[in-house]
Formats: sequence, C-alpha cells, structure tokens
Amino acid sequence: MTAENPPAVPLEKAPLDGVPLDKLPLDTSAAPQQAAAGPPAVRASDADRDRIADILREALAEGRIDAEEHAERIDAVYRAKTLAELEPLIGDLPAGQRQPPAPASGHGPRPAARPSGHGLQMSGPKNVVAVLSGASRQGRWRVGGKINAVAVCGGVELDLTEAIFEQQHVVINATAICGGIEIKLPENVTLRSAGSGVMGGFEVKETESTEPTAPVITVQGVAIWGGVDARTVGGRRIRDLRDE
Repeated sequence: MTAENPPAVPLEKAPLDGVPLDKLPLDTSAAPQQAAAGPPAVRASDADRDRIADILREALAEGRIDAEEHAERIDAVYRAKTLAELEPLIGDLPAGQRQPPAPASGHGPRPAARPSGHGLQMSGPKNVVAVLSGASRQGRWRVGGKINAVAVCGGVELDLTEAIFEQQHVVINATAICGGIEIKLPENVTLRSAGSGVMGGFEVKETESTEPTAPVITVQGVAIWGGVDARTVGGRRIRDLRDE
C-alpha cells in the first residue's frame, strides 16, 4: 500500500474482523429526526360541557367565583371544542383539583339506552344555546331527561306544549346571563323550581298535577342580570305517558 495506490476502503471505515454485522455500531446521523408530537386533543362532548357548567354553578352558589367570572366561564364552556379548553375553567376550584375532566365516553361499559314506547332509543341531553343571538325549540319534538338552556346576551325559548316526553322526570338547567330564557309547558304537568336569581329574576310558577303519570319538570339554574321564566299554558295538555 503506497501513496500512489490508496486502499479501496478508508482505514477508519474498514470493517472489524471477527465482529458480526449486527453488532457493528450504526450511523444514525443521517436518519430523519421526527419532532416529538404530543397526543391529539380530545374533543369535548356535551356531557363534558354540562359537567363543567354544573361545577361552575355550584362555585357561584358557594361564593367561590362572582357573577362576572361565572358569566365569562360559562360562555367559554359552551364555546370549548376540546377537553384541554375546559380544564382551565375549573382549575382553581376544588372539583378541578380532585379530578381533572375526562372524556365522557370511557373504556368502561356504558348503560344501554332504554327503549321508548315506539321501540326507539331514548334521547340524550339537549342543548339550546344562544350567545348574542336567539335560539328556540318548539313543535312536536322529543324530550329526554335533561335539557340545557344557556342564554348569554341573547334569548332562548323552549316550548314544550306539544313535546313528546320520553321520561316522566325532566330537569331543565337554565342559565341566563344578561339574557332571557322562556319556558312554556302543558297545563297538566308538575312544575318545580330549584333556581335562583343574582341581580336578575328566576320565576317559575310551580304547579302539581293530579295525574300520577304526568311529567315532573324541575327548572334549576341561575339568572345573572337576566331572567328565567317558566310557566304552564292553559288549554295545552299532553296525553298520558303510556300513550306516547
């Protein structure tokens, strides 16, 4: 080996005698470097938003947050698209410290939906939200066990006088912030109130039906610089639940 005839393989790159190929060090300097990406954001469900809204409602009642903070956070709750957007809204509250928000659809078994009288699955919670706008539900629509009505600088109208009640007990969560929520019900239902007003009005004209199978409607929530009005409408009746 002379300067005129250099070796075919550079000395520093020459293979090691007696060393298996799979034991040789690998040169990974040319391998593409992939950026460490976190897991994709999990989309928030209606149940996730409802749970956060319930926590905020309790925090307002306990005096942990004031009416202005509650209004801002409720607005953010129903604008949130992912769980990561919901977590900071209760991060400074006891409920947020004990257990961070998790997807509503976990890996555990889910209870089967009960069929209605027509063999259809029961409806889930319904959300009617108005932010700087108006929203309404009326006519012949199916009502499950829970309705969430939120009015932020807007108005919501819920007309249940022609609705089909799939369950006897229905809870309406009404949150009015600088807005109004109007709820109309058939005259032969039981109507109960479990809400309060903070510099606003929460008016529910309670009634007790004489029919044992009539729907029992509980209107709960809060009105902050706004109003919630729930009442029955004379002349509008529903049939017995067994006929629906």
